[in-house]
Amino acid sequence: MQRMASTCPKQLLSRGIFMRTPSCFRALKVSATRRGPVAAFAAAAVQEAPAAAAAVAPAKSDKVRVRFAPSPTGNLHVGGARTALFNWLYARKTGGKFILRIEDTDTARSTRASEEAMIRDLKWLGLDWDEGPDVGGGCGPYRQSERTDIYKAQVDKLVAAGKAYPCFCTDEELEAMKKEAEEKKLPPIYRGKWATATAEEVEEAKAKGLPYCYRFRVPSNQDIRINDLIRGEVTWNTDTLGDFVVLRSNGMPVYNFCVAVDDALMGITHVLRAEEHLPNTLRQMLIYQALGFPVPQFGHVSLILAPDKSKLSKRHGATSVGEFRNQGYLAPAMINFLSLLGWNDGTEQEIFSVEELTTKFGLERITKSAAVFDKVKLGWMNGQHLKNLPEEESTGMAVAHLVSCGLLASADSPFAAAAVKLVSKSMELVTDCEPEVRKLLGYPLAETVASADAKAVLDDGFAEVAGAVVAAYESGELQAAMDKGHDGYKAWVNGVGKAQKRKGKRLFMPMRIALTGRMAGPDVGEQLEVLSKLASPAEVAEQGAYVPLSDRVAQLKAWLQQQQ
Repeated sequence: MQRMASTCPKQLLSRGIFMRTPSCFRALKVSATRRGPVAAFAAAAVQEAPAAAAAVAPAKSDKVRVRFAPSPTGNLHVGGARTALFNWLYARKTGGKFILRIEDTDTARSTRASEEAMIRDLKWLGLDWDEGPDVGGGCGPYRQSERTDIYKAQVDKLVAAGKAYPCFCTDEELEAMKKEAEEKKLPPIYRGKWATATAEEVEEAKAKGLPYCYRFRVPSNQDIRINDLIRGEVTWNTDTLGDFVVLRSNGMPVYNFCVAVDDALMGITHVLRAEEHLPNTLRQMLIYQALGFPVPQFGHVSLILAPDKSKLSKRHGATSVGEFRNQGYLAPAMINFLSLLGWNDGTEQEIFSVEELTTKFGLERITKSAAVFDKVKLGWMNGQHLKNLPEEESTGMAVAHLVSCGLLASADSPFAAAAVKLVSKSMELVTDCEPEVRKLLGYPLAETVASADAKAVLDDGFAEVAGAVVAAYESGELQAAMDKGHDGYKAWVNGVGKAQKRKGKRLFMPMRIALTGRMAGPDVGEQLEVLSKLASPAEVAEQGAYVPLSDRVAQLKAWLQQQQ
């Protein structure tokens, strides 16, 4: 028996210990009726599942076992990713196990596509799990939708012990109870007659084929206390709760019952989750006690807020891991940023590698106060991680993006790598290279000279510098200077400055506008040097709107003619 008690449910199920059709499930079918008192029904449940009590013992482990249990009803939210990360870090720090469990009992909203997307996002972040729906393990199945026999066996055990009972209340009756409680200013808890119904009343209702659920019988006036690893001591009184549903009339178990059963049978030692789950803990504690399960340690992490201190939502921009991935954020940067939403190592350090986090992370440094999701800081942090990558790796990522977004026709070009290197100093995201390279390729002279910002430059003899550029190009002087590289370009610019008695901004600003069509950007000589690496305009896709030097000079010459 002791060996059986330490065996995981999947192994017990394969040995026939868990019934495929537990008595409480068959009793829920409207067409089914039973004769005899409630006690006889409970006894029958025990008779039909003689090994149920032995089968519910949790998996035992001397090591830390934590879990991340998302509901596959949408995308992986950054809050969920932070919860997964904290559990993963704690498991890796302690040498424990990290379990992925899919809580998909909401059949109307749960989808396999959402589950697959969540798994994809978790893997992109670099979080791996020791047990889960895709890797297996000794305590499966790891989808709640595949564990209904297990839950119903546990309900049978509660019924047999008199800790759960059938309730035939209609929706109208429940609504009337709620309204009465509101009028009397009482908590909206269940006070229906079925908690004290006689065996005859129960059998009469069943004989009529009335649908019913099962409610957990909550003990009266008991204080339930936990020592939360983050929030300290938390106490509830059971009189604030009322008898709650554990199995719906359609045969599906409810969330809190599934969670408590799963955490116990999977041997979870630490439940680390968002503080919004704190109210659920009272129900789960009662279920642990009623089924004789050991209680895990709880730690409820503060919520993640938007900069305006409201709950982070889509109105604040991207909130899912997939959105940030698509925007060009790096997985190590996301891990770094999420780790600091409610935790720190006690120093001023802000940039951490994943390896450092697995060494330094600890529950004692998780804070109670809410964390603020600062996207500006995330961008800065991503930029730091991008700079720390080997140049070959970061350049390759950026070039691949330029090709995938349709800006460049091919990645196999000296221009592509040179262009990325030129604009990388201002990049926080890999995707930032796209608008910067577009600026490099384009030549918005007409827009710039028509803007109010350029008026001072135009009034200070811009036409004189523009004329020198046109003349130097037509004579071949500019091309000859550029053939000598950046130093050759600088020498030519200085020569123009001496001839026109210009220096500093009076020389460099009109020269920038004349050659790039813009008032700001990287060094002009470096831009021209990078553009010279284009062996053919065909290397740039049509949407890149590349304007070669010859066309720039032609536009500049046309503008000068308009001024005459």
